[in-house]
Amino acid sequence: QVPLVESGGGLAQAGDSLRLSCAASGITFSYYVMGWFRQAPGKEREFVGAISRSGGITNYADSAKGRFTISRDNAKNTVYLQMNSLKPEDTAVYYCAADFNARDILRPDREYSYWGQGTQVTVSS
Repeated sequence: QVPLVESGGGLAQAGDSLRLSCAASGITFSYYVMGWFRQAPGKEREFVGAISRSGGITNYADSAKGRFTISRDNAKNTVYLQMNSLKPEDTAVYYCAADFNARDILRPDREYSYWGQGTQVTVSS
């Protein structure tokens, strides 16, 4: 059973906003750094951002800074990705991932323990 399930993807127009959710089950959610990644057709998966276990620290890829915000609700075992000012180049499958990480290291090259199945985001111009 995959412990992470994303939702909230869909079709959007350039300039729109979408909020993705990732619900965790079967893991102690508050022990995990949570990350968001995306993979566009024909491209490698790339880091979007990550959030510390308490939610107090975030790290974003340059492409996400100023437009995307990651937050989490440990009481609901859910992490969110708020995406504003969407661009066609944001079109991708978006994945959440969980990293059992006692030091709140938010580097893109961390090896994440669990991955969701992904949710498609398509932005038209």
